[in-house]
Amino acid sequence: MATASKEPPTDALTKPVLAKDAPATNGVSGSVRVEIFDQVYNLRGSDADYILKLAEYVDGKMRAVSEQTATVDSVRLAVLAALNIADEYHLLKRRLEKPSPEAQQRASKLASALDEVLQDTRRTG
Repeated sequence: MATASKEPPTDALTKPVLAKDAPATNGVSGSVRVEIFDQVYNLRGSDADYILKLAEYVDGKMRAVSEQTATVDSVRLAVLAALNIADEYHLLKRRLEKPSPEAQQRASKLASALDEVLQDTRRTG
């Protein structure tokens, strides 16, 4: 699970332990410390909550892919997760670029109604 913290506490072995609470930024650099698939990253951005949300999403995708494949190579898992995310993105993009038949039908009806009103206005005006 993706996590974030300002300054990680240490355990008895002085290994960094990431906080599970709200993300925090380093005031000087604006970086957010996140963990994705057991790897720590310091990311920069203006919205720490958004960065954490993205990190959690990527972490979730990588974990879902790892459950469905036999590979333990994190680079391969990252590529497969990226392909899954790219697929989601392109499906949503295609859906947004092409209006549904219902939306097209309604737009056609509204355009016809507008044309009628404009023609009546031109005749009387």
